[in-house]
Amino acid sequence: MKNSEIRTLTVEELREKIVSEKETLRKLKFAHRISAIENPMRIRETRKLIARLNTELRKKELEK
Repeated sequence: MKNSEIRTLTVEELREKIVSEKETLRKLKFAHRISAIENPMRIRETRKLIARLNTELRKKELEK
């Protein structure tokens, strides 16, 4: 998800997306512990996406 796409989301959509991405990250970490996943870089990418979503959410909250 690109930063331009993230900026267009509403506060509620950002919160929902953060929850779903955290769940995805939890599943990826669990799968990686059991047996190596095909692309371990997805864990890093997911963490960075969550951070970008949180940053944009905080920015929108401060604007109000």
